[in-house]
Amino acid sequence: MEQRVASTSGLSGAQSVDRALSLLSLVSYFGDQGSTLSELVEQGGLNKPTTRRLLLALMRSGMLEQDEMTRRYFLGEEAYILGTLASRRYGLLQISRDSLTTLSAKTEDTSFLSIQRETSSVCLHREEGTYQIRTHALQAGYRHPLGVGAGSLAILSALPDEEIEAILEANDPVLQAEYPNLGPAQIRDDVATTREAGFALNPGRILANSWAIGLAIHHPDGRPAGALSIAAIDSRMQPARQIELVALMQVEARKIEARLAHLQPLNGRIKRPVNPARLGTKVEGAN
Repeated sequence: MEQRVASTSGLSGAQSVDRALSLLSLVSYFGDQGSTLSELVEQGGLNKPTTRRLLLALMRSGMLEQDEMTRRYFLGEEAYILGTLASRRYGLLQISRDSLTTLSAKTEDTSFLSIQRETSSVCLHREEGTYQIRTHALQAGYRHPLGVGAGSLAILSALPDEEIEAILEANDPVLQAEYPNLGPAQIRDDVATTREAGFALNPGRILANSWAIGLAIHHPDGRPAGALSIAAIDSRMQPARQIELVALMQVEARKIEARLAHLQPLNGRIKRPVNPARLGTKVEGAN
């Protein structure tokens, strides 16, 4: 995991807010396992006293909480409340749940919903299938650089070329460090293949026996809202079955897109610039 909150020079009011919010975001990257003070100091780039002071402020606001036994930091109740309130505007998970359930029921494989978060993708939900052999490469909350994994690649491929280049440049250090077989050149080739095929394929590049296909979901303005993906062992991802799975995913993607069209605030969605300072986090695998 790599995340820099900011440099340590100067700390104006605006800088304090920026750094506190970046620290809040960093805590979220640790998901259900929570984070220690030392991890936040190491990953955040701030000294220990400053990090501790910002953590205390976030705890007072209810945005963070600290487990009394483990001393690890987690997102707090106020963060949950704000997220719930924001779900009306950014309610992709709520309107996708039925489709994820349908996909896993019909295919017996595990399905996922992922979204873009700056230069990374984050898995919002994992819907288990019933097939006896499952892949556990991707879990809810996992983040990885855009282009790594089928859902992530589907999102990246749906972006404009200039934005793709900015993302690949920002992610290059983490790609070299954590995914040496998935550098910018390989991802560019994968984007071209995805656009030609109409869906993204991860042929076991992260874990050898874990394959996945991904399909982008679009806002009414054409920008990607996220992606559906289905993961399975390699023997269940042969070409003929890929076509069957994509057809099922296309049906569900159209349903989700129709629901998105009724979320009026999303129609006037503001494009947020890529922030190269925030890179994806290291995870065990990606689909």
